[in-house]
Amino acid sequence: MAAAPGAERDIDPEGLAAARPLLTDLYQATMALGYWRAGRAQDVAEFELFFRCCPFGGAFALAAGLRDCVRFLRAFRLRDADVQFLASVLPPDTEPAFFAHLRALDCSGVTVRALPEGSLAFPGVPLLQVSGPLLVVQLLETPLLCLVSYASLVATNAARLRLIAGPEKRLLEMGLRRAQGPDGGLTASTYSYLGGFDSSSNVLAGQLRGVPVAGTLAHSFVTSFSGTEVPPDPMLAPAAGEGPRVDLAGRVEVWLEAVCAHLGLGVQEPHRGERVAFVAYALAFPRAFQGLLDSYSMRRSGLPNFLAVALALGELGYQAVGVRLDSGDLLQQAREVRGVFRTAAAQFQVPWLESLPIAVSNNIDEEQLARLAQEGSEVDVIGIGTSLVTCPRQPALGCVYKLVAVGGQPRMKLTEDTEKQTLPGSKAAFRLLDSDGSLLLDLLQLAEELPPQAGQELRVWPRGAQKPRAVRPAHVESLLQLWVQQGQLCEPLPSLAESRAFAQLSLSRLSPAHKWLESPELYQVGEGSCSAGLNSLSWRPAHPSDPPLPLQVALSEQLQALVDRMRAGGPP
Repeated sequence: MAAAPGAERDIDPEGLAAARPLLTDLYQATMALGYWRAGRAQDVAEFELFFRCCPFGGAFALAAGLRDCVRFLRAFRLRDADVQFLASVLPPDTEPAFFAHLRALDCSGVTVRALPEGSLAFPGVPLLQVSGPLLVVQLLETPLLCLVSYASLVATNAARLRLIAGPEKRLLEMGLRRAQGPDGGLTASTYSYLGGFDSSSNVLAGQLRGVPVAGTLAHSFVTSFSGTEVPPDPMLAPAAGEGPRVDLAGRVEVWLEAVCAHLGLGVQEPHRGERVAFVAYALAFPRAFQGLLDSYSMRRSGLPNFLAVALALGELGYQAVGVRLDSGDLLQQAREVRGVFRTAAAQFQVPWLESLPIAVSNNIDEEQLARLAQEGSEVDVIGIGTSLVTCPRQPALGCVYKLVAVGGQPRMKLTEDTEKQTLPGSKAAFRLLDSDGSLLLDLLQLAEELPPQAGQELRVWPRGAQKPRAVRPAHVESLLQLWVQQGQLCEPLPSLAESRAFAQLSLSRLSPAHKWLESPELYQVGEGSCSAGLNSLSWRPAHPSDPPLPLQVALSEQLQALVDRMRAGGPP
């Protein structure tokens, strides 16, 4: 994973695109100097990255951003210019040897365990565990938080929207122009696809990340035509490639009379400039013609003009791919359009017209999406931008990156705010499942403890509970997978499409009560004690004796002694 000193040309450009080493907070660099001066730069430390509350008032999140984190770690290297800048903001009497140490840093000593991308994630369960030299893993804090937090937030937002839309509606992410900058736009397009969207308007996301891209035309294209324009070549060959070329614009005018008669409109009512625009687009994309119907009037102009062009194309063996509505009452207009398609399909004997996809867009949020996805809706494709990429209900996931061990010894944050207290020690995480594959709860315990076994009755303390819960899992899954060990990638990362499929599989295993978008049943995470007594919140095989009390109620004697020593400033 490490690059040779000075080999800046060998740094992975994808890693630099993910994040640069100086995309960090200054106090990471000041702490690095403090560690170095104290002779602790190489102390082995472990951090955990997690969130405390599920976003959007829901009961789940999707883990995302791991691929970007690995790319960042593979490319992590402070360049000469980076070190020179740090020298300009750190004390002027900082020893040159410290900057030489920074210039030689890489992630060859870093190990990462993490939830696979697309995994269900719950409060307190680590998304990432990062261990390695204290100075290095401290420097990684801010960029890793930056890479994971928003990716997981927007993937979760996309998953919520997918749950509302149901499996049949096609969802298009189109929020690039509303995103918080270019990096935010690329991240949103990438991880909304992971969360369940079908495609994105973002071309760069297609090029760099393999996200399927989609898009047709905007109102500016339609309104740019006045109606006097003449195509340089109005002739179009039949789709089968055999037969004479036909003047498409001429055939459109013929069809317009028939369409207007069918709709009870005067032939002068449809906007000529809009019709010329549709013809121009059809000549460029005869196999992918889509009409944007509301530039002027959907009923009196957009719809008849579209039908005239679509029927003229149909004579040549082409089929239009759909229409889009971008204003007004989208649900009602879609019903009207579908009704016209059905009558026109019968009138002109073109059966394919009846099921032509109808796409909608226009600042759609969760409430509007639920209306568009209701039973009987004629909407097939829904484009969502602002409410997806900006996550207006909760613009930040609130991930944290906390030290849990140094030199194999546990570390704990003690504070008057109990919600911000951390659980000390290196941990393992497990998901307990019932015989039908449904999820029972997630379990945290210290890494050195024996893992829970399928079929074994366990007594666990769910977070916030005042009494234990007996559980007998039929299956036990280990959640944290080893991805990077001592700087080396342990196995290839799944593709984005594979992670997307895994996310949908993960969501399918979640109970309906946990999928409710408002006031859901909270998924339980159990925390418990171990044989060493360093944490009073894990599982213990059920037995008649009194179970251990949760941390909020009582601490084990060893943990209480540990806490007392920490408060006194002594060694753990």
